[in-house]
Amino acid sequence: MTRTRYAVVGAGSRSQMYIDAVAGTYAEHAELIAICEPNPVRAALAVQRAVDAGVAEPSTWHPDRLEDLIRTERIDRVVITARDDLHASLIVRALEAGADVVVEKPLTIDAESAAAIEDAVERTGGDVLLTFNYRYSPRNSALRQVIQDGLIGEVTSIDFQWMLDTKHGADYFRRWHREKKNSGGLLVHKASHHFDLVNWWIRSTPRRVFASGGLRFYGAENAAVRGIGERPARGTHDGSHDGFELDLREHPNLKALYLDAEGHDGYVRDRDVFGEGITIEDNLALVVDYASGATLSYSLNAHAPWEGYRVAVNGTLGRVELDVVERGAVLETEGLTPVLDPSAADAGSSVSLRPESERLLLQRHWEAPVEVPIVGGDGGHGGGDAILLSDVFIGPGEDPLARPANWRDGVQSIAVGIAGNRSLATGMPVEVADLGIRLLSRASR
Repeated sequence: MTRTRYAVVGAGSRSQMYIDAVAGTYAEHAELIAICEPNPVRAALAVQRAVDAGVAEPSTWHPDRLEDLIRTERIDRVVITARDDLHASLIVRALEAGADVVVEKPLTIDAESAAAIEDAVERTGGDVLLTFNYRYSPRNSALRQVIQDGLIGEVTSIDFQWMLDTKHGADYFRRWHREKKNSGGLLVHKASHHFDLVNWWIRSTPRRVFASGGLRFYGAENAAVRGIGERPARGTHDGSHDGFELDLREHPNLKALYLDAEGHDGYVRDRDVFGEGITIEDNLALVVDYASGATLSYSLNAHAPWEGYRVAVNGTLGRVELDVVERGAVLETEGLTPVLDPSAADAGSSVSLRPESERLLLQRHWEAPVEVPIVGGDGGHGGGDAILLSDVFIGPGEDPLARPANWRDGVQSIAVGIAGNRSLATGMPVEVADLGIRLLSRASR
């Protein structure tokens, strides 16, 4: 069997899943040939991770030489896990050098670079695969099945709330994501997952977006208003810490990838979430009109005390609701659990008021609600990650839910966030067709 020759571009934490997959489960189908990473510490860690998994030592290259890498090492596919604002140029360069591309979401962060990717795909005939792992989560697939089977009729509207807690949500305000020029903000970096789900669930395309929101919790100005005093510029420091700080010394993988690599590029992974320089929003609300006639109301909060999401899809025959609790609480005190009866804590018997859970309810007009089974599997995202990786490294089989995503799906997913950012800046609704991307212009007619 001829194995596909891979290069991984970007050796941060997101690359590790792909290195492990190539070196492990999919070693018969894929071969890791090269690591392309500007930071020598992270490059060396990626190489060692591959070697420790039992594969031949991959070569290392700087991204400035991506074209030389592809041609010299005869690379078939490039996996891009670099910073979001770098995706477009890397995709275009890889396609023009003759390689296909697998890219982490988001595809890119603005309309101009999305148009450049569209041009490169048409010019080269290359393939760009997006890894939207949320599609593969059994609960999200189950919701798609209900809608696809017509059980609620034609979709009229969607209500979608996403809560990022003070562990996960706060982390976007420590990293490079905190600057919109790097990430496009949470509307693009994070919510592209969510908008892709809606596009995929209802099988339609976004037409018009109106957005409202701002930075209302994190950042120096908000800290000053709430009377939060002077704080260390980063979480890695001696002395006491609070729940919003990340001390890299307490996380061996992060320490190796970032703290030990700072001297080469100056990237600080653990910046204070209440510091200066944050240009992204932490509270967002959108109204999105779809070509099908459906309307989405969406909200994102990045400082919630619990993490999860709620989706309700209304149709001409009824309604389906998905409620997910991914983490019921973030507690500063190790071992402390929320309890139904506070007195029960003394007896060592605590009952969580918000346990990790998922429930899919279908209720048709004139009928009682019924719970739709969610059938999961082993591994990450309820077994969804394994199916995704199989689609990436072996190739998709027949899938009645159409979960594999391409660059067109990537463009449609970021279209809502890009239009949302324009709406935030102007205070006006934005037509997706006016973003200057031919695919969107055609789809939104």
